[in-house]
Amino acid sequence: MDGLGNATDPSCLQQPPVAIDIIKNLDIFGIILYSVLTLMTLLSVLIYMEEAVYIYKKVPSPKKSAIMWVNGAAPVIGVTSCVGMWIPRSSMFTDFTAASYFAIVIYMFLVMMIEECGGDEAFLKRWGRDRLRISTGPCCCCCPCLPYAGISRRTLFLLKAGSFQFALLKTVFTILSIVLWANGNFDLADLSITGAAIWINPFVGILTIIALWPVSIIFKHVQGLLRSLKIIPKFAMYQMVLILSQLQSAIINILAMGGTIACAPPFSSQARGTFMNQQLLIMEMFIITLVTRMLYRRAYDPLDGTDEHEEDNKDNAKTLLQAGCGEDGVQSV
Repeated sequence: MDGLGNATDPSCLQQPPVAIDIIKNLDIFGIILYSVLTLMTLLSVLIYMEEAVYIYKKVPSPKKSAIMWVNGAAPVIGVTSCVGMWIPRSSMFTDFTAASYFAIVIYMFLVMMIEECGGDEAFLKRWGRDRLRISTGPCCCCCPCLPYAGISRRTLFLLKAGSFQFALLKTVFTILSIVLWANGNFDLADLSITGAAIWINPFVGILTIIALWPVSIIFKHVQGLLRSLKIIPKFAMYQMVLILSQLQSAIINILAMGGTIACAPPFSSQARGTFMNQQLLIMEMFIITLVTRMLYRRAYDPLDGTDEHEEDNKDNAKTLLQAGCGEDGVQSV
């Protein structure tokens, strides 16, 4: 009796169903749900295309490319989630595609902030005599005693390289994972010491933290100047996409592999967890697409290129000159 009671439905141990089986088994609620989520995805794409045309016409290069990459994060993740929802067996590939794209977005957000300041030259001219606070998240927020770093071309290059490495290496590890999967050596559910996933995923996590660090450093430094350009809500939306696409997915996958998310034939626990995450992401990315459109659709006027230190020096010189003239007048009397 115990053996029968603990028997597992064979479909819970199988691969996710093919797309045609999903379509055939849809009831009225399923048809409505799939239709609404697909419509949200299509609207996200249309909104992004309209915004991309606006940015292409209104924004000079290279700022326009960075803004378009950043704006595309939510629609791309929404599209990949929608494809994975309709074709469950493609979920691993759609997740890899979304993660690789967002790795590029991390680097592009850093480039966008620098370009909003006028580019590398304007950034160095404005803040060349300042110092960067490096005790920020996600790496060193608990180390306030770290020294400040001087701003130079070398510093700017290292910050860009720190984010660019993830955009490059994430793509490399994605290709490697697909090759290993095709050879039968890669399985996200295989967390044994001999599995490839247990080695690749933590290393990618470390690369992610390293890539996020330069973005946080630059944001902390320029948020005052770019406050009028709504850089704080833009950064919040960028962080929201990161949390929802990475952390939310990881939590749901852990719950599914632990059996907390029950099997629901024809979906296994892991496939059902992925399915739930995709549905959530489509709705979340649709909302973020609407918000980012409001944030980025503005007049792209150049910032005041005057160095704030130069203004202070001029004011000080003027004050000293006036004081000197006053003393000369008193002496002449």
